[in-house]
Amino acid sequence: MGSKFIHFIDNIESYICRTLLALFVTLLFAQIVSRQLFGYSFSWSEELSVYMFVWFVFFGASYAAKLAAHNRVTFQYKLMPSWLPPILEFLSDMIWVAFNSYFVYLSYDFVFNKMNLFWKSQTLGIPMKYIYLILPIAFTLMTIRILQVNYYKLIKGIDIRDPDSQEMDELMEHDIDENDKKNAA
Repeated sequence: MGSKFIHFIDNIESYICRTLLALFVTLLFAQIVSRQLFGYSFSWSEELSVYMFVWFVFFGASYAAKLAAHNRVTFQYKLMPSWLPPILEFLSDMIWVAFNSYFVYLSYDFVFNKMNLFWKSQTLGIPMKYIYLILPIAFTLMTIRILQVNYYKLIKGIDIRDPDSQEMDELMEHDIDENDKKNAA
Protein backbone atom coordinates (compact mmCIF):
# COMPACT_ATOMS: atom_id res chain seq x y z
CA MET A 1 0.00 0.00 0.00
CA GLY A 2 2.69 2.49 1.02
CA SER A 3 4.85 1.75 -2.02
CA LYS A 4 1.97 2.32 -4.43
CA PHE A 5 1.08 5.59 -2.73
CA ILE A 6 4.68 6.82 -2.88
CA HIS A 7 4.86 5.82 -6.57
CA PHE A 8 1.62 7.70 -7.23
CA ILE A 9 2.85 10.84 -5.43
CA ASP A 10 6.22 10.64 -7.20
CA ASN A 11 4.41 10.64 -10.55
CA ILE A 12 1.51 12.95 -9.65
CA GLU A 13 2.34 15.48 -12.37
CA SER A 14 2.30 12.77 -15.01
CA TYR A 15 -1.12 11.53 -13.92
CA ILE A 16 -2.53 15.06 -13.76
CA CYS A 17 -1.14 15.89 -17.21
CA ARG A 18 -2.60 12.72 -18.73
CA THR A 19 -5.99 13.41 -17.18
CA LEU A 20 -6.05 17.07 -18.22
CA LEU A 21 -4.95 16.23 -21.76
CA ALA A 22 -7.63 13.57 -22.15
CA LEU A 23 -10.29 15.87 -20.72
CA PHE A 24 -9.57 18.98 -22.74
CA VAL A 25 -9.10 17.07 -26.01
CA THR A 26 -12.38 15.22 -25.40
CA LEU A 27 -14.11 18.47 -24.52
CA LEU A 28 -12.84 20.20 -27.65
CA PHE A 29 -13.80 17.21 -29.79
CA ALA A 30 -17.31 17.22 -28.30
CA GLN A 31 -17.53 20.96 -28.99
CA ILE A 32 -16.55 20.44 -32.65
CA VAL A 33 -19.01 17.56 -33.10
CA SER A 34 -21.79 19.52 -31.41
CA ARG A 35 -21.14 22.58 -33.53
CA GLN A 36 -20.81 20.74 -36.85
CA LEU A 37 -23.54 18.12 -36.47
CA PHE A 38 -26.11 19.84 -34.32
CA GLY A 39 -25.37 23.52 -34.87
CA TYR A 40 -25.12 23.98 -31.12
CA SER A 41 -22.13 25.34 -29.22
CA PHE A 42 -21.32 24.99 -25.53
CA SER A 43 -20.37 28.50 -24.47
CA TRP A 44 -18.25 27.31 -21.57
CA SER A 45 -16.23 24.51 -23.22
CA GLU A 46 -13.58 26.64 -24.91
CA GLU A 47 -12.88 28.66 -21.79
CA LEU A 48 -12.62 25.53 -19.66
CA SER A 49 -10.34 23.91 -22.27
CA VAL A 50 -8.03 26.92 -22.20
CA TYR A 51 -7.79 26.82 -18.41
CA MET A 52 -7.16 23.07 -18.46
CA PHE A 53 -4.47 23.56 -21.09
CA VAL A 54 -2.74 26.21 -18.98
CA TRP A 55 -2.78 23.88 -15.97
CA PHE A 56 -1.50 21.07 -18.24
CA VAL A 57 1.46 23.25 -19.32
CA PHE A 58 2.44 24.16 -15.76
CA PHE A 59 2.17 20.59 -14.46
CA GLY A 60 4.11 19.50 -17.55
CA ALA A 61 6.89 21.93 -16.65
CA SER A 62 7.06 20.40 -13.19
CA TYR A 63 7.16 16.91 -14.70
CA ALA A 64 9.95 18.01 -17.05
CA ALA A 65 11.91 19.22 -14.01
CA LYS A 66 11.50 15.76 -12.48
CA LEU A 67 12.97 14.21 -15.64
CA ALA A 68 15.71 16.87 -15.84
CA ALA A 69 14.29 17.57 -19.29
CA HIS A 70 14.25 21.37 -19.34
CA ASN A 71 16.33 22.92 -22.10
CA ARG A 72 19.83 23.87 -21.10
CA VAL A 73 22.85 25.08 -22.97
CA THR A 74 25.44 22.40 -22.22
CA PHE A 75 27.87 22.41 -25.15
CA GLN A 76 30.38 24.45 -23.12
CA TYR A 77 30.67 21.61 -20.59
CA LYS A 78 32.54 19.52 -23.15
CA LEU A 79 35.29 22.15 -23.14
CA MET A 80 35.74 22.04 -19.35
CA PRO A 81 37.47 19.65 -16.99
CA SER A 82 35.11 16.82 -16.00
CA TRP A 83 34.84 17.98 -12.36
CA LEU A 84 33.48 21.44 -13.27
CA PRO A 85 30.14 20.75 -15.08
CA PRO A 86 28.43 19.11 -12.07
CA ILE A 87 29.31 22.12 -9.92
CA LEU A 88 28.01 24.56 -12.52
CA GLU A 89 24.82 22.54 -13.03
CA PHE A 90 24.23 22.54 -9.28
CA LEU A 91 24.86 26.29 -9.10
CA SER A 92 22.44 26.99 -11.97
CA ASP A 93 19.84 24.72 -10.34
CA MET A 94 20.14 26.63 -7.07
CA ILE A 95 19.63 29.90 -8.96
CA TRP A 96 16.57 28.29 -10.53
CA VAL A 97 15.32 27.23 -7.08
CA ALA A 98 15.82 30.80 -5.80
CA PHE A 99 13.87 32.21 -8.77
CA ASN A 100 11.07 29.66 -8.28
CA SER A 101 10.90 30.37 -4.55
CA TYR A 102 10.60 34.09 -5.19
CA PHE A 103 7.94 33.46 -7.83
CA VAL A 104 6.01 31.22 -5.41
CA TYR A 105 6.05 34.07 -2.92
CA LEU A 106 4.92 36.62 -5.52
CA SER A 107 2.18 34.41 -6.99
CA TYR A 108 0.89 33.37 -3.58
CA ASP A 109 0.76 37.02 -2.53
CA PHE A 110 -1.04 37.93 -5.75
CA VAL A 111 -3.61 35.12 -5.56
CA PHE A 112 -4.43 35.44 -1.88
CA ASN A 113 -3.76 39.08 -1.05
CA LYS A 114 -3.85 41.30 -4.12
CA MET A 115 -6.31 39.65 -6.47
CA ASN A 116 -9.78 41.16 -6.61
CA LEU A 117 -12.17 38.68 -4.99
CA PHE A 118 -14.86 39.55 -7.52
CA TRP A 119 -12.83 38.63 -10.63
CA LYS A 120 -14.61 35.70 -12.24
CA SER A 121 -14.15 33.84 -15.49
CA GLN A 122 -16.43 35.13 -18.21
CA THR A 123 -18.55 32.09 -19.05
CA LEU A 124 -17.90 29.69 -16.19
CA GLY A 125 -18.25 32.22 -13.39
CA ILE A 126 -15.39 30.58 -11.46
CA PRO A 127 -13.39 32.96 -9.25
CA MET A 128 -10.11 33.63 -11.06
CA LYS A 129 -8.28 32.93 -7.82
CA TYR A 130 -8.79 29.21 -8.49
CA ILE A 131 -7.47 29.49 -12.03
CA TYR A 132 -4.35 31.41 -10.97
CA LEU A 133 -3.73 29.02 -8.09
CA ILE A 134 -1.72 26.91 -10.55
CA LEU A 135 1.15 29.40 -10.31
CA PRO A 136 2.20 28.80 -6.69
CA ILE A 137 1.35 25.10 -6.98
CA ALA A 138 3.38 24.47 -10.13
CA PHE A 139 6.41 26.50 -9.09
CA THR A 140 6.45 24.81 -5.68
CA LEU A 141 6.31 21.39 -7.35
CA MET A 142 9.00 22.41 -9.82
CA THR A 143 11.25 23.53 -6.96
CA ILE A 144 10.71 20.22 -5.17
CA ARG A 145 11.53 18.31 -8.37
CA ILE A 146 14.73 20.32 -8.97
CA LEU A 147 15.87 19.56 -5.43
CA GLN A 148 14.86 15.90 -5.89
CA VAL A 149 16.95 15.58 -9.07
CA ASN A 150 19.95 17.15 -7.34
CA TYR A 151 19.51 14.82 -4.37
CA TYR A 152 19.50 11.81 -6.69
CA LYS A 153 22.53 13.08 -8.61
CA LEU A 154 24.69 14.36 -5.77
CA ILE A 155 23.72 12.22 -2.76
CA LYS A 156 22.57 8.92 -4.26
CA GLY A 157 24.84 9.03 -7.32
CA ILE A 158 21.99 8.33 -9.76
CA ASP A 159 22.44 10.01 -13.14
CA ILE A 160 19.14 11.59 -14.07
CA ARG A 161 19.25 12.94 -17.58
CA ASP A 162 16.68 14.03 -20.07
CA PRO A 163 15.46 10.95 -21.99
CA ASP A 164 16.03 12.79 -25.29
CA SER A 165 19.63 13.65 -24.43
CA GLN A 166 20.26 10.04 -23.37
CA GLU A 167 18.93 8.85 -26.72
CA MET A 168 21.07 11.41 -28.55
CA ASP A 169 24.19 10.31 -26.64
CA GLU A 170 23.47 6.67 -27.51
CA LEU A 171 23.04 7.54 -31.19
CA MET A 172 26.29 9.51 -31.20
CA GLU A 173 28.14 6.62 -29.52
CA HIS A 174 26.67 4.24 -32.09
CA ASP A 175 27.83 6.53 -34.94
CA ILE A 176 31.32 6.74 -33.41
CA ASP A 177 31.45 2.93 -33.09
CA GLU A 178 30.37 2.55 -36.73
CA ASN A 179 33.03 5.04 -37.88
CA ASP A 180 35.67 3.22 -35.83
CA LYS A 181 34.71 -0.08 -37.46
CA LYS A 182 34.88 1.48 -40.94
CA ASN A 183 38.28 3.04 -40.22
CA ALA A 184 39.62 -0.24 -38.81
CA ALA A 185 38.55 -2.18 -41.91
